Amino acid sequence: MKTIALTIGFILMLFQSQFLFAQTRKPASLGREEYIEVEKNVKLHVIDLGQGQPVVLIHGWPLNNEMYEYQYQYLVEKGFRVIGISLRGFGKSDRPYGKYDFDTFSDDIKVVLEKLKIENATLGGFSMGSAVTLHFVTKYKGAHISKLALFGATGPSWKQREGYPYGITDQAAADLIKQTKTNREQLVAGFGKAFEGQQDGLSQESIKWLENINLNASPYATTQAITALGELDLRAELSKINMPVAIFHGVNDKLCDFSLAEQLNKAIKGSYIVKFEKGGHGLFLEEKDKFNSELEKFARK
Repeated sequence: MKTIALTIGFILMLFQSQFLFAQTRKPASLGREEYIEVEKNVKLHVIDLGQGQPVVLIHGWPLNNEMYEYQYQYLVEKGFRVIGISLRGFGKSDRPYGKYDFDTFSDDIKVVLEKLKIENATLGGFSMGSAVTLHFVTKYKGAHISKLALFGATGPSWKQREGYPYGITDQAAADLIKQTKTNREQLVAGFGKAFEGQQDGLSQESIKWLENINLNASPYATTQAITALGELDLRAELSKINMPVAIFHGVNDKLCDFSLAEQLNKAIKGSYIVKFEKGGHGLFLEEKDKFNSELEKFARK
């Protein structure tokens, strides 16, 4: 009986110690959530690192928040809280059937920023993500945001329109959209190489890395998002922007011509262009050090 009692006592003591440890252990995650629910049954994947002034980054098409790998740790080490959001349909975010337009993307970002209690952030968007951020800022009148950075922007309009001879033609856009539905793997394979501003500006490993990120997108979202981009014309909205705006653009961008940056600069009062003389569309990789330091400088202003 004495042995049984000792055994029971030992078990109770072990259970109590484990219970106390569970109660006193400081959570290693610091309470950060990796997935944010933006509507019923739809969660977005969020990379949320560091502490301090917030910088929020939105990826391009058909990338996801992994594209900013070499910006996250740099900004954290410089004392920022950096948040990368994968839009619905891309990366690890949910990919439900439904709308993949710029109202939807903007609404999703609004919910994420509200739930994370983000204020006075620098918001950055790359390529299609630049259109997302421009639409967000104009739709929600700068809510949660104090500065806007546009990287390799698709311009106020990705397609040429009457009185606007910049961007791609209707036929080129239609051909690209068709390829997303008929030969997406070939489209993506050529996409990474087109990010270069100069011959061998990106390593083969970097190009393969970009290709893998692109292929991780929902095929349906890939088609729907680029179709919505072709329909978006933000020219009339740009005069409403009244916050500091920095426009980062590669002079040798093959996918979004430098003229798109110039059009944004003309239309957004007080904006300025940061030229990447060697860089193309992949300026965040090809001229990584300059990209990071200029983004840090802008976020600190």
